[in-house]
Order: sequence, then structure tokens, then C-alpha cells
Amino acid sequence: MSDPGSRSALVGTRVRRASHRSSRVTEFRMRASKRGRSHFRSVTRKEHEQAVTGPSGSEPREVVVHGSANGFAQEIAVGRHRLVADEPAAVGGTDAGAGPYDLLLAALGSCTSMTVALYARRKQWPLESVQVRLRHAKVHATDCEDCETKVAMLDRIECDIELVGPLDDEQRARLLDIANKCPVHRTLVSEIVIATRLLPRH
Repeated sequence: MSDPGSRSALVGTRVRRASHRSSRVTEFRMRASKRGRSHFRSVTRKEHEQAVTGPSGSEPREVVVHGSANGFAQEIAVGRHRLVADEPAAVGGTDAGAGPYDLLLAALGSCTSMTVALYARRKQWPLESVQVRLRHAKVHATDCEDCETKVAMLDRIECDIELVGPLDDEQRARLLDIANKCPVHRTLVSEIVIATRLLPRH
């Protein structure tokens, strides 16, 4: 992997304890109530869930990854789709495909763009296209003002979104809010449980 020593959840995208969930719900309700008092109508809970679940709301498909023990290159199968993952030649790979962190950023960027565009279509807003640029880096926890953890290194993802179209300031602000609630984003900032097990010998 590009950074085998990293197993922490992403910052900006960080693991949160269950006790924080209720405070986030309360914060959402307060923000929705505040928006409701303005002429910019707040969405209902149902509309909110549909908008931010949207593209990824269907049942998840199994992803199968297969690779030789002789190198980094991996074959990825998702239904009828085929992808390749690898590492750059500088770190011993053959650069046959995107790296694992590249694919992670691609998943977040794709979900963000899909969710923003879906919300704009449902609102019939004049959004023409979306471009998302993402970067991943390691930062010292002590340098992250928004992070709860202050020990060792943390992962940081920077996400720049360009919205093309004659949108007004309120529409642009709302789409940014929706972007931060896309399903993959919510997965990365939630408490994640990864259950890994060995299959029986062949």
C-alpha cells in the first residue's frame, strides 16, 4: 500500500464515537430550523435522506480483488466492471493502475459529484457540471485544529469543488452542504467496523 503504516480513520474524515451522533443530529435539526426561518426553505428529513443517499442507496455489490504475491498489481472486479490497482514504479510497482489511496479519493470525489448533481436536478437548479479535486496527505495531529485526536499522525483529505452554472450564492452554499453529506463522506467520518477473516485453505 502507499502508506502501510496508516490504519487510522481519515481526518476531516475521522472516526467519531457513538456519543457524538446525537450531537450531530441535534446540530442538523438546529441548522434546519434556522434555514426554515429564512426564505430559503429547509428540506424535510425525507428529502435530506433521499438527496444524500441518492446514487449509493441501492444494495452494495461485492468487490473482488485478486493479485499475485510477486508484485503490487491487483485485478478488481465489481459486477461486470474491471479495474486495475497498482503502485508507482518509484515504490516498486509497475504503475499499471491507480493506487489504493487514489481509488479512495476517486470514490469520495465520484460520490460527492453524483450527490450534488442529483440534488440540483431534483431542485431544478441551473447546475451544468461539477468538478471535484481531491488530495490526501499525512498531517501531525497537533497541527489539526478541528481534530479530536492530538496524538501522532492523521490522514487529511482536501476536497475542492467547482460548480459550473448560473447558481446564486444560496444555492452554491446549499450544494456545498449537500456535498459534505454524500454517502461515502458520511461513511468515512463515521465509526467504521472492518471484519477481516481468513477463508479455509484450498
